Amino acid sequence: MKFEKWQALGNDYVIIEAADLPWEPTQARIQRICDPHFGIGADGVLLISKPQDPKYVADLRIFNPDGSEAELSGNGAREAILYLRHHGWTGEDTFSIMTVAGPVTPTITSDRTCSVEMGRATTTSKDYPDGPADGLGTLASGDRDWKFQHVSIGNPQCAIEAGADLEELDLAKIGPGIENNVLFPNRTNVSFYRVSGSRVRARIFERGVGETLSSGTGASGAAVAAFLAGAPSPITVELDGGELKVEISDDLEVTLTGWAEPIAAGVLSPEMMSALADLG
Repeated sequence: MKFEKWQALGNDYVIIEAADLPWEPTQARIQRICDPHFGIGADGVLLISKPQDPKYVADLRIFNPDGSEAELSGNGAREAILYLRHHGWTGEDTFSIMTVAGPVTPTITSDRTCSVEMGRATTTSKDYPDGPADGLGTLASGDRDWKFQHVSIGNPQCAIEAGADLEELDLAKIGPGIENNVLFPNRTNVSFYRVSGSRVRARIFERGVGETLSSGTGASGAAVAAFLAGAPSPITVELDGGELKVEISDDLEVTLTGWAEPIAAGVLSPEMMSALADLG
């Protein structure tokens, strides 16, 4: 089975075309592929298939390294989008793909960059069912209370303005209690951030991953939270892996701009394919 590995700001995914997949992408198989010692090693798997609706270039499924399926990933979507262009699925600069979260429309601006219309962010969703209309709330984790802003941008985001303490936070200690809080029945991604004018510095604790170098939807969630609190758009979000630009309209339509590039291409060995088949 052929695969490619791509990264965007250090957020790495294994890309597989569904036509090459000889079995279902079960949780155990995804975990094995993403394992850095017994598999390829990655922050997730992107599964690309021919579209069910011909108005889209492709259908995209996104899997976390714990085997759960994500609704959307900003970095993963850019990697898939540029992969599609590199492999001749389309010659257009602007097109749409279908994700679990709905259609995503990119505009390719160079061989390694694109802007992606991520859809409209909301402060209410099924992922924070008891939350108020403004999406604000308070929860406890790591022996501390945290005020947060819920943002849904294809997937759930819990954005927390951490101020001057941002760099000192122990996300490994704090993050799990927020990700798995009872307020969020489908778990949540968490963005801790600090605002300075039109710039946001963010650290991301990603659902099913832990602290990560970068997350496109996490950056978008932090930017939307900052925008709702008065920061001007466009907002540059500084992550551990680099910077992304987030444009936000008055009705919270979000456009994310950044880069992605391939790392390697390869073929899984017969031994690995046999091990994956046995996992069921």
